Amino acid sequence: MAHPKRRHSSTRRDSRRAHDFLTGKQLGTDATTGEIHQLHRAHVHEGNLVYRGKVVVENYTKTV
Repeated sequence: MAHPKRRHSSTRRDSRRAHDFLTGKQLGTDATTGEIHQLHRAHVHEGNLVYRGKVVVENYTKTV
């Protein structure tokens, strides 16, 4: 088993562990449509792209 030759500082240790406690994405409910979506993102509702309660693109289709 490999052993480190020198001790790692607490800063290096804590930087490595920084990603161990990630949280889920923040979700919100649109007041006009009632759709649950990711905050600060446009979402599709009934074929239209909606952002902040306003239709941004009508008849929206996702392109690959």
